[in-house]
This record gives sequence, structure tokens and C-alpha cells, in this order.
Amino acid sequence: MMELPLLASHMQLPRNFTDLVFLTNKGHMPAEIRKLLRQKRLSYSVVPLSNFSELRKRTHLIGTAIIDAQDLGALEHQKVGRVIQTLEQQSIGVIMLTHRIETPIKSFSLSPSKTSFSMSETTDSISIDDLWVQISVNLAYRKKSYGILSRPVVPASKMEKTGTNKLAEQLQMTGALVENLTEQLKLAGQVQRDFLPSQLPNTDRVQWATTFLPAEWVSGDIYSIIQLDDTHVGFYIVDAVGHGMPAALLTIFVKQALYMRETDNDMTRILSPSEVISQLNVKMARAKLSGYQFATCCYCLLNTETMELTYARAGHPYPLHVRAGQRPEQLEIRGSLLGVFEQSEYPEKSVQLEAGDKIVLYSDGAEPFIGTADDKYDFDYFDEFLGITRLPAVDMMDSFTALTKTKEIDPGSFDDITMVSMEVTD
Repeated sequence: MMELPLLASHMQLPRNFTDLVFLTNKGHMPAEIRKLLRQKRLSYSVVPLSNFSELRKRTHLIGTAIIDAQDLGALEHQKVGRVIQTLEQQSIGVIMLTHRIETPIKSFSLSPSKTSFSMSETTDSISIDDLWVQISVNLAYRKKSYGILSRPVVPASKMEKTGTNKLAEQLQMTGALVENLTEQLKLAGQVQRDFLPSQLPNTDRVQWATTFLPAEWVSGDIYSIIQLDDTHVGFYIVDAVGHGMPAALLTIFVKQALYMRETDNDMTRILSPSEVISQLNVKMARAKLSGYQFATCCYCLLNTETMELTYARAGHPYPLHVRAGQRPEQLEIRGSLLGVFEQSEYPEKSVQLEAGDKIVLYSDGAEPFIGTADDKYDFDYFDEFLGITRLPAVDMMDSFTALTKTKEIDPGSFDDITMVSMEVTD
């Protein structure tokens, strides 16, 4: 289908609250989506992915976002991952379009079209109506947080009209529902904690410590520390993009899908960090997950005999290397979000640890207590955090937990907090 040029008024950064921002490197929005937005009377803006750094200062003006990720190169995958993280951290729902399929799909909102859209390279294609539902749900959630009225997906004429004489009954039922839901969430949170390690593989040479502080009853973070054989320990943190129950359910999927070793003919092989993350990414991309299908991860493999640490990451905050008398060093390595592009590559690096060294993994919810990054992504540590890095690993985690309870941060920055620390004691 031929693409029509967009009006110049839509090719600019939003100045007022805009229902939808379409991020693309192609300079245009598909005609079907543009027609949908006009029919639904939604405001929209088309912004080049290359201009996202300017858009970061205006995220408060965005209702929801669609990212056109078709035909992106490997380096652009990295940028898309950062864009998704930034938007989701601001509670902006993101819809990914990775390719278009030439197949007839009936639409009840528009005239039948031969073009459909895919949310992921491995999911079934969706019609314009499915796309509208995704947009509508994202907008309803976003506008509710701003106190803006939004049009429901179901037409008002089809909604059940409730008389005022039923108000008391509805309030009673709502109260019972909220109470029951709260209890269910408490139980779900306990089940999720049961998936966390009950014991840490402490030895005379290596000590471990962790912090796990969900923002709600359930968490979008999960971690594990496993003794793989006599000389190897694998450990990781995974952070599902989003919050609440959908993100928590994704962590359970990740827990079951992440393999650190494999057995063939009674022979066990330890997987490299690159293999661990690559395999997990493929499983997530092929799982046809709905909603919160993206996650970040940092996976490390420690050789407890040589004290060599090998690591890989997928869109996650860089692991920290803390050495006595020196500022913490970020172990930088590229790697895009999990579950976005099946063909993403995840390289690995190694670092030689010495007695007294510590390695710290953390989810992005911990960043407001660790330091800040400027527009160039340079990281500056807070003095309070630098002070506690001098402590032994266990004391450091206790002090960090206390810091999260005393340090005031922007309420909008509060998120699930998870931290894993290991220290070479000898």
C-alpha cells in the first residue's frame, strides 16, 4: 500500500499532551494507523528515533508510543532498547511494530485491508482493531494517572447502565473485591519469594549478600545465585519492564527459561554468559508473550578457583566492580533488551578479581540511591553510596537497605529494588 506524506504539523516534538507518539526512522506513519488515529480523534506526532534525546525532556506530554522497529540494524537495536526503558520508566506503554504482513485481515473499525501489523517478529499478526485495543488500554492507564478522562474501548451505548439505587451494593462488592485481590497479591508475592535462593553459596574465599525490596506486593525483579559445579557459580538479576502482576508473571517465566548449564550424554557443560542470555532472549521472543514481554538481565559466571568473572548483559545497568581505595567501576558491555529482537547478539567480557574486590549487580530501581547519569550517560555516584561500598558485602547490603528507607527520592522514581553483591575475602 502506498504511503501518503504526513502533514508537517505532525512531524515535530509534542508541545502539549499528545495521545500517541510514533517513533520511526522512515519519516512517515503507515496510512492505516494514521487513518485509525484520525477516526478515533486522537492527537499524534511522528518523531524520528534519532531525535529521541530531545523527546526525553517531554515524556510527561506522551500518552502512549508506537516504535516502528522494522529493518533496524544491530546498533539501532541498542537504541530501541534504551528508548523502551526510558518510556516504561515513565509509565508510558510501548507498542512494538517489527514488520508488516501482506495477508487479508478483516477490520471492523476500518475498511478491510491487506496489511496487518505484527507486535513482534515471532507473534501472530494483529489487525487494526487489535492495535486500537492496545492503544486504548495504554491511554486509559496513562490518562488516569493524569486525571484526564479517556474514551472507553466499548461504546457507551453498549455499556450497562446502573441505577443509583445499586450504588451501595456496588460499593460493598468493590470493597470485598479489593480485599480479596489484596490477599491474592500477598500470596502471589510469597510464592514469588519462594523462587529466590534460600541459601547462598558462601565459602572461605567468597561471601554473598542480597537485597530484595518489591515496590508492591509482587516484584518485576528476580535473582538467583547457583553453585554450578565445584569451581563455578552463576548469578544474575532479571528486571521485567513494567510493574505489578504482569511483570511478576514474566519473572517466573524467566526463572524457568534461563539455563546456566546443559547435559548431553551424561556430560554437563557450563554455559557461557553470552550463551545464557542469547538462549533466554530467543525463548522470550518466540514465546508470543502479551503485554510486558521485555526484560533486562545481567548474568555473571564466577570461577571460584581462578577468581575470573565473566559477564554479559541485556539492557541492564552495568555491574559494578568495587576495589579498595578506588571508585566503583562500571563494567561496560553492550547488549539490548530481552524479548525484542530474536537475532540480538550478547557479547561477554572477563575481569580478574583480587582479594577485597566486590561485584555488585542491581536493578534500575536502585539507581536513585546509587547515583545519577547525565545526558551523555556518564555516571556520578552519591557520597552516601560511596561510603557504604567500603563495608563488607553483608554490611553493605544492610546499609543500602537502610539508605532506601531514609533517603528521599522523587515518588515517580520508586521501583522494585534488587541487589546482589559478592566479595572476594581471601
